[in-house]
Amino acid sequence: MKILVIEDEQKIARYIAKALEGEGHAVEVVSRGDEGRKLATTKPFDIVLLDLALPGCDGLDVLQAIRQNSIATPVLVMTARGEKNDRIHGLDLGADDYLPKPFAMKELIARVNALTRRKGVDNSPLLRVGDLVLNETTQDVTRGSTKLYFSHREFTLLKFLMRHSPRVFSRTELCEHVWQSALDDETNAVDVYIQRVRRKVDEDFPVRLIHTVRNVGYKIESPPA
Repeated sequence: MKILVIEDEQKIARYIAKALEGEGHAVEVVSRGDEGRKLATTKPFDIVLLDLALPGCDGLDVLQAIRQNSIATPVLVMTARGEKNDRIHGLDLGADDYLPKPFAMKELIARVNALTRRKGVDNSPLLRVGDLVLNETTQDVTRGSTKLYFSHREFTLLKFLMRHSPRVFSRTELCEHVWQSALDDETNAVDVYIQRVRRKVDEDFPVRLIHTVRNVGYKIESPPA
């Protein structure tokens, strides 16, 4: 899913983004209310996580703008404000759920999943890039009619790249999201695993899907039709 996080506390925003990306979602983060309002009303998202106390404009103004533009994207309000009136006002303006800070990340993820089920977001376990298909439930991977086999780490790396295709990720970013580590000395392992996955995905097929972007990192992308 594509998730917009509007949160001005950078540490909290990074924590939320990392957790959601670990669940396979694509996350965009902004720290100002006016920036969030523009993105939420001009770009498609599957869910918006919205703080209320924001610079630029208040989170309630962002929520009001979303609903006034007839955008039905689920909005989860998360805020340190504990007053009952704020909670009621947010729900009256069209918020779908309300989560007070501090909260457990497991609860946030559970509420995100509940909202997407309620709104009918596509939760298909199948990821597709060209003729490459990955089933997150069965962990089967096929390219065309050929079944491919991967180790656990190879599968996790491939799934992450497919989930976020065609975004380019640096070695450091892949360490953080796939290896759950920010250690620079592990970035060499990324190259090793990319080569292993590339051999299985691309070596016996005429069209390459895994690409190296020089001085940036790696991505998986199907060629234009």
